[in-house]
Amino acid sequence: MSRPVTLFTGQWADLPLEVLAEKAAAWGYDGLELACWGDHFDVRAALADASYCRGRRDLLARHGLGVWAISNHLVGQAVCDRIDDRHRAILPAGVWGDGDPEGVRRRAARRMEDTARAAARLGVEVVNGFTGSPVWHLLYSFPPVPPEWIDDGFRQFAAAWLPVLDVFAEEGVRFALEVHPTEIAFDIVTAERAVEAVGGHPAFAFNYDPSHLAYQGVDLVDFVRGFGDRIAHVHIKDAWWSDRPARAGVFGGHTEFGDPRRFWDFRSPGRGRVDFEEVLRALNGAGYEGALSVEWEDAGMDREHGAAEACEFVRALVFRPSDTAFDAAFGGDRR
Repeated sequence: MSRPVTLFTGQWADLPLEVLAEKAAAWGYDGLELACWGDHFDVRAALADASYCRGRRDLLARHGLGVWAISNHLVGQAVCDRIDDRHRAILPAGVWGDGDPEGVRRRAARRMEDTARAAARLGVEVVNGFTGSPVWHLLYSFPPVPPEWIDDGFRQFAAAWLPVLDVFAEEGVRFALEVHPTEIAFDIVTAERAVEAVGGHPAFAFNYDPSHLAYQGVDLVDFVRGFGDRIAHVHIKDAWWSDRPARAGVFGGHTEFGDPRRFWDFRSPGRGRVDFEEVLRALNGAGYEGALSVEWEDAGMDREHGAAEACEFVRALVFRPSDTAFDAAFGGDRR
């Protein structure tokens, strides 16, 4: 099957996988992008129990579902981040340990290496996730940031992730960074720097999520054209932003999602302002044939209604690119 429509399970980790799989099948999805938290996919179990991955696939197959990617955003965040007590809430206890930052980063890196091994056992070729960033806190800061500090941050990122990427390459799996504020790459310029920092490592790819780029003002199509060969996975998530000034601007004003004072917010696919028509045409042009995975986030909508509607939206949106020129019928002998 080409271009499967899947649902990312990260926002549904409160539900047992069996329950979510039944719901996703009823909503019309082809498969699930399994999060490595909740009971959806356990990296340690995949490596310790030879039957675990087959059991995950069998569970999905009972509902007519497949799996084309897994995601470990939470652990990936800690690999090169500035660790503080917030990370304790998102990390497995074995990765957090005693909370010493260097130890947390080291254990997170090892767990990401194990995630590559677990993905290979499951038979998928993509692990989506975050990288963390040693320099995000320096964005738009005063006093001015010396450029060499940012250079050093990208070097730190590369030093932390290159050994991890080597394991991914050994396992035949790609790590797909979700380009996203708070990560080492959050727009086109920083994505270019990240690729350069790891020397164009073949295992370093991107999980393309236009929602995180659109409200920043980043060119969604230019990203696809620039990184087409590194787009290993795609999230379908929408964002809305105002045509008028708001009380809380693009930085959010320390408000929660759903606050009416915000300039922007995430929306269910088709309910925001992302131009998915142009996004899909660009992906077609780049030759992307992988999953289109709904990452459902909308503070103002019931999630089950949204997930069902989103599946219909993606199916209505997707079309196969043409393999012939539309005016080819006018060629040849016209006598």
